[in-house]
Amino acid sequence: MAMPSLVVEVLLGIYLGLLTGIIPALIAGGLGFLFKYLTGVTLPGLGVVVLAVAIAGVSGGLLGLIDPDIAQSPRLLVALVIVMMLSLYSHAQGDKLGAQLPRRFSFRELGTRTLSGEVIFNVGGIGRVEVTPFGDIQDLEGYPPLSTELRAELTADRWEFSSDLPIEAIETRLEERLMASYELTEVEVEIDNKGRARIAAAPPMGSLSKRVGSGERAVSINALIPTGISRGERVSLTLPDRTIEGRVLSARSDPKAATPVFTDGGETAPPPQRAAPQTTGGEGRITVAVQGEEAVELLNHTRARVVVLPRGLALEYRSVRTIREAGNRFTRMHIRHDVDELSVAELVGDLDVKILATRAGGDRTEAVPRGWQIDPRGRTTITAGDEIIAAGKPEAVTQLEERVR
Repeated sequence: MAMPSLVVEVLLGIYLGLLTGIIPALIAGGLGFLFKYLTGVTLPGLGVVVLAVAIAGVSGGLLGLIDPDIAQSPRLLVALVIVMMLSLYSHAQGDKLGAQLPRRFSFRELGTRTLSGEVIFNVGGIGRVEVTPFGDIQDLEGYPPLSTELRAELTADRWEFSSDLPIEAIETRLEERLMASYELTEVEVEIDNKGRARIAAAPPMGSLSKRVGSGERAVSINALIPTGISRGERVSLTLPDRTIEGRVLSARSDPKAATPVFTDGGETAPPPQRAAPQTTGGEGRITVAVQGEEAVELLNHTRARVVVLPRGLALEYRSVRTIREAGNRFTRMHIRHDVDELSVAELVGDLDVKILATRAGGDRTEAVPRGWQIDPRGRTTITAGDEIIAAGKPEAVTQLEERVR
């Protein structure tokens, strides 16, 4: 008869522990959360257990559960163990919540949408998300429809962004990237929490005229096109009586027959990779931007000899190389979500780092969203989701990355 009696005592102890341990567990969890959230230090577990047992004793006395018979039975020991286990678990969960909950809130962030954790992957310890087109690429009302080739390129494309950004910021960055890569007139992007983008776009219109500078004219002429020439190159066009220099706007040669792509058993070939437009060399036609009077001279001829002029390294790249040779390091980073309304001076502090440029995180509430701000002042505001470019000594740049990531 001893064994059934012991089992009954254990069951009664579990029942009493659960009954009297609910209130101590709630108090232990609340204290653990408040202590961690306000001070950043974990409340000692021993103090939590002692407080929980004391509260459970008071609760048991008020409920009439503590009497001489119960105090001398094994059920009291079992009940105390249950109370301590509940209080320790609740304290641990409250401490974990206090560590994860952001300490700063802004009304701007309350309405932001975030990505689902299922679509986030790590690259070098940094969270990334791949955005893919979803559904058909739509046309924008009031604009001509997209061509079939451009629609297919947009459907096959993929884009990666930092997972720290809210969805609104990713939408803005994707719109800017599409307009720069495909020279689209207008783009509207809507992304869900799965990283799927619904895209509506307008085709390029007047893209050539936008690249012609003030006082220049675009002229096309037949020529032997050098291999690998691309937009922006400086060339000289040799005519029978003079030589004219100009800037390449576009060039097209007659390429050799493309080698067919064979799959390794699949049904379709992989999508073509989008690369910078370059010629393959050979007979073709080149369009250059020249001064007005030189354009008239070119129009009087049907053919010219093309020579690519040396341009050297651009000034900005030479500046970057000079800074690197001095032992500095460049970095581009996104500001994490718990950084809110800090000035550039407060963000840098005493670090030997220079903030070269800042960019807003794509707040749709702004009338005109900010782009890159070069050489920001010390009082320029930095907030969660923004992007910065900084340079400095490697150890100082690493410390700055630890502050904002």
